[in-house]
Amino acid sequence: MKTISNSQLSIRVSPHGAELCSILANNKEYLWQADPAFWKRHSPVLFPIVGSVWDNEYRVDGTVYSLGQHGFARDMEFTLVGESTEEVRYRLESNAETLKKYPFAFCLEIGYRIQGKQIEVIWEVTNTGNKEMHFQIGAHPAFYWPDFDEAIPNRGFFGFDRNDGLSYILISEKGCADPSTEYAMELTDGLLPLDTHTFDKDAFILENEQVRKVTLYTKEKKPYLSLHFTAPVVGLWSPPAKNAPFVCIEPWYGRCDRAHYTGEYKDKDWMQHLAAGNTFKGGYTIEIND
Repeated sequence: MKTISNSQLSIRVSPHGAELCSILANNKEYLWQADPAFWKRHSPVLFPIVGSVWDNEYRVDGTVYSLGQHGFARDMEFTLVGESTEEVRYRLESNAETLKKYPFAFCLEIGYRIQGKQIEVIWEVTNTGNKEMHFQIGAHPAFYWPDFDEAIPNRGFFGFDRNDGLSYILISEKGCADPSTEYAMELTDGLLPLDTHTFDKDAFILENEQVRKVTLYTKEKKPYLSLHFTAPVVGLWSPPAKNAPFVCIEPWYGRCDRAHYTGEYKDKDWMQHLAAGNTFKGGYTIEIND
């Protein structure tokens, strides 16, 4: 585990999954501490898929492969390749094990850079093979509800960088989505009220670059933390029916399959495509507001 810090915050990162495991600021922990009674992870990186593929299977040039939810990178050991007072960087390269599950050669680098009360999360995916590569990558950070009290249903609010015309889709079956049905995001005074029943139907998935910023507000409507991103999809989630102490804000360059999808992997919704030798750059920024 590596720790980097400045006068305003401190973070810890594990080589297992290159996962961010702690954000300390204002003498408190902001990142969920992975109690398995609710959810055993902190902030996994999702690669080479986001969410689930239908029946845990997908097809590349007609060959069927198997992948569990969110892919394999979050459960693999990364190599530390860079470290300074303000940044750490890890690398994962394809090998015989990954090629059995995912037939593309790659180099995945994940970095974390701090400045003030911001954490910049850096993703670089390089196609090290000789054919076009198809992939998805996403974030799944979990943040403690501000001033959590399990006896009080209200949890706070979400705010967005726009407050009109927002819509979302839902997971329908087997971890896959139904993009044919959209639901209007019902805001009150420009904010989405959050309570113990908000995510009873699982994650809200906002597609089509609707928002570039999501802010978690306290029950008193004070900004608590924000995520800034350019990803085309963002998921909002807290475990249904568990009264969990955390909520996730998840920028994705990808999305789970639509239910019953059995087409080619390259034709999945929100697939990223990368020519041989090229590098994709993405990521997002976490900002502590309070």
